[in-house]
Amino acid sequence: MLATLASNAILSKARAMYGRRLTEQDYKELLNCQNVSEVAFYLKNQTHYKQVLAGINENAVHRGQLEAKLKQKQFEDYDSLCRYEITVGERFAKYLLVHSEIEQILHVLILLDAGKPEEYLFELPMYLSRHASMDMDRLSKIRSYDDLLLVLDRTPYREILEPFKPVKDVPINFTGIENALYGYLYRNLYEVIDHYTKGEARKELHEIFDSYLDLDNYSRIVRMKVSYQCGADFIQSSLLPFGSLDPATIKQMVDAETEQQISEIMHRTKIGRRALDIPYSYVDEIPKRMLYKICRHNIYFSTHPAVVMMSYLFLVQCERTDIITIVEGVRYKLPPDEILKLLIIPNYRRKE
Repeated sequence: MLATLASNAILSKARAMYGRRLTEQDYKELLNCQNVSEVAFYLKNQTHYKQVLAGINENAVHRGQLEAKLKQKQFEDYDSLCRYEITVGERFAKYLLVHSEIEQILHVLILLDAGKPEEYLFELPMYLSRHASMDMDRLSKIRSYDDLLLVLDRTPYREILEPFKPVKDVPINFTGIENALYGYLYRNLYEVIDHYTKGEARKELHEIFDSYLDLDNYSRIVRMKVSYQCGADFIQSSLLPFGSLDPATIKQMVDAETEQQISEIMHRTKIGRRALDIPYSYVDEIPKRMLYKICRHNIYFSTHPAVVMMSYLFLVQCERTDIITIVEGVRYKLPPDEILKLLIIPNYRRKE
């Protein structure tokens, strides 16, 4: 009885929170903003981001601060849902935490490889830094790969990064590190799904992550084959070993010569038939747009708390990504129509 009440509470609360999302009119207003301050002002005064942005000075805010505040709201929203579903909810919250930590590590590595580690600015919300497995502030003080390993001492990340320690005059193997870190993330995630969920809930959670990772691997193959002319062995080593695509299909795509051939192979798969008809400007947009489509269906129709919680998490993430895309577009003076093409949510809605 109590479990049923808790489940109903999660479903109702998540759907109510999703009901406060940005509207079509909000998107139009944001696209018409002339600078970052106007975007921040509108979000602060006209949307559900009022509370989290209450303390900012919109006339002085920069992109990093705004993104950190949006991420803070994502954590706070998910935390409020976890109160109703502690067992699975907290384990999925760990996914969100680890994903954010990995983003920070990769950001530091990019700056380190560029010889500009001093430009790192810690931008995660205080909520995350209180729960992080490392001292996040120390990331801003590293000046070498050895410094980074010291910061990551006593965390799982040190063991992951140790084999990639660069030698003199050789660039950091960023692709290898990225794959190793995300491999750790998704390996643990699938263990949670398979150990703590069952039946239809497990099936729906697998659909969310399998679909995303299948399409992420597809977009990687296209990008590396077409844009960078990478060899088959390198491409294969750069894919994440998760998802529903069978190895034979992946090998066919890796061995294909053109984007059209890769697309035709992917279109023969179940996820390809569903995803490749979604409008997109760049192939990297496909995974996120399909994720939005699946999670939007789940938020209304799934009866499983864990599925609804994760779907809400990703829907908020899509909205946050759109806001940052608008901010970047405004900063670089792109026309609203050009920015619109890059967004996740409005482009999907136009096809509904």
